[in-house]
Amino acid sequence: MRIRVLGSSAGGGFPQWNCNCPNCDGVRRQLIPARPRTQSSIAVTANGEDWLLVNASPDILTQIRDNPDLQPARAIRDSGIAAVLLMDAQIDHVTGLLMLRERSTPLPLLATPEVLSDIGAGFPITQILSHYCGVSTTTLPIDGSHVEVPGLPGVHVEPVSLSSKPPPYSPFRGNPRAGDNIGLGLVNPATGARVFYAPGLGEVSEAVMERMRACSVVLVDGTFWSEDEMLHLGLSAKRAADMGHLPQSGPHGMIAQLDKLPASTRKILIHINNSNPILVEDSPQRMVLKRHGIEVAFDGMDIVF
Repeated sequence: MRIRVLGSSAGGGFPQWNCNCPNCDGVRRQLIPARPRTQSSIAVTANGEDWLLVNASPDILTQIRDNPDLQPARAIRDSGIAAVLLMDAQIDHVTGLLMLRERSTPLPLLATPEVLSDIGAGFPITQILSHYCGVSTTTLPIDGSHVEVPGLPGVHVEPVSLSSKPPPYSPFRGNPRAGDNIGLGLVNPATGARVFYAPGLGEVSEAVMERMRACSVVLVDGTFWSEDEMLHLGLSAKRAADMGHLPQSGPHGMIAQLDKLPASTRKILIHINNSNPILVEDSPQRMVLKRHGIEVAFDGMDIVF
């Protein structure tokens, strides 16, 4: 089985269109060693031709163009995207659904009831799509049980509820529900190899840590380096925790959590905010990650498991 990282940035991409922070200004003017990135999404395949799209970012058309594997060209109108799975209802993870409206059949869509409620009412994407291709929904459980993806034999997923926040437009923003945000276990049934994917991880519970310890690869939240990163740069009045993310640094940060995993586990950060200094490839923060054996995802990265 194979994962293709379609987008590795947090919302807004990198550089962000309206941002002149040192990172965005530096990459825009080619003053720093950093790669531009589109907004967070991955695709998973068992056969190299049919793909599960995990989150549909606003950059989906660019991502499809940049990844020809997603277009097998078996017919005059075709796509390798066999189904879409949503991990939350954040705008940067669902808006791309609107770009898939030209399908001739309903779009297979997997999500929790909580996510489906937000994109059915608060941000009514499924209602809009009903006037185009329509959607065929599969409700995801959040008890960690095994789910087979319709139309994608060999792709096995295990959704698990995470502690985080629903999107700002959600009526439940201040009262989070189990199912607002999930992590995803991906299992290769042929080898038993496991990947844990969680781009929005605000807290590593013991249950989540136990799941990560059983994986050969973990691909997790890399949004912020520090808790007060956005305040320090004058970009926001919110801290990392206010936005549902666990920063890398600090005694209980993501680095400290990943250090608890077996030495054999491949550790990768994804969903990286434009403000995060780890985007700069020769930064001191990137060197810290290297010493801890932690990689930084980039658009086009392949992970075979």
